[in-house]
Amino acid sequence: MLVMLQFSKYQGLGNDFLLMDGREGQLTKQVINPDPAWVRKICDRHFGIGADGLILALPPRADGDLRMQIFNADGSQAEMCGNGIRCLTRFLADIDGDLCAQRWNIETLAGIICPILQEDGQICVDMGSPFLKPESIPTTLTIGSAGLPQGECHLGGTSLNVAAVGMGNPHVIVPVEDLESIPFENWGQSLEKHQAFPAKTNVHFLKIHSPNQLEIRVWERGSGPTLACGTGACASLVAACLLGLSDDHAEVLLPGGVLRISWPGRRGSVFMTGPAEPVFDGVLTPHLTPSHTEVLLQDGQTALVDDIEYSANTNSSRINGVSYLEKDNNPEVDSLNMVNDCLTSPLLESVITPAGDSFGHHTRIVLGRDGQI
Repeated sequence: MLVMLQFSKYQGLGNDFLLMDGREGQLTKQVINPDPAWVRKICDRHFGIGADGLILALPPRADGDLRMQIFNADGSQAEMCGNGIRCLTRFLADIDGDLCAQRWNIETLAGIICPILQEDGQICVDMGSPFLKPESIPTTLTIGSAGLPQGECHLGGTSLNVAAVGMGNPHVIVPVEDLESIPFENWGQSLEKHQAFPAKTNVHFLKIHSPNQLEIRVWERGSGPTLACGTGACASLVAACLLGLSDDHAEVLLPGGVLRISWPGRRGSVFMTGPAEPVFDGVLTPHLTPSHTEVLLQDGQTALVDDIEYSANTNSSRINGVSYLEKDNNPEVDSLNMVNDCLTSPLLESVITPAGDSFGHHTRIVLGRDGQI
């Protein structure tokens, strides 16, 4: 049968993600534990949908309201993402109903993270306490005089003074005088994989405009250059505070916009406030859907979608056990047979109808929130 896997795309300061709701167990094992190649394919901006990562909303395993699972654009799994969790929060509010001051307890690999939807539509996230011990980041840098891991990283003939902070994921912060003149891509990809960071790291080049205004350029682990990084903005403020470069609250300017970051009293939780917005909803076409996928139909039954299998002996192909003869060895004719069978299948309506109903509900909520209906 034809599989219609529903997704929504959201962005936070230009850091964009594909989101899928699996809180009721409706996502398959192939989506929950995806092949990295599939994640790379759907995140590809030319041959897929295009995104900085994939976020799944899943049932909780402990005391949270739900569990967030996030994958980078290269298919690797991330512990946490500040912009990503704001996008997830806006996504949850849009599909469940917009309730100001609503708070979610979201399980992540970095622990429980608690975002709050504010009346102005901004999302404030309690990001938890920063990790400042080398082994918790992790890094081989040692604790310096400022109370966080510091040292020099050698990149060819260049030595950079750096500091490291963990926000559930690793970050290296590099103070610089000018963000435009640095060899950004060269330094970014070299530091991401530097031996001082055994789990690789996110990289942030930091310019201080004033004690209450910082600016960073972001090289994300597993994604490369991005327009914003929420955990990176938090880590940059913590590092700037401890290095004596900033106050405990500041605007952090990123290529995609501004985040407000605070670390009250330079102890305890770091708080991040910023926007997240929907971009569009959609369904994955069959060639973008994971193979061997079991899907739940409206009547509670399941159906298995297999890869296309070609038989050299019978000169035919099979989908779900149905054979399609290749006429004159013409794969185009064979493809047309397959498409026609899918389109005339009575199962198609059972998949498309609930997807359309869900999109309609989601759209009405978003338009109503924005005062358009």
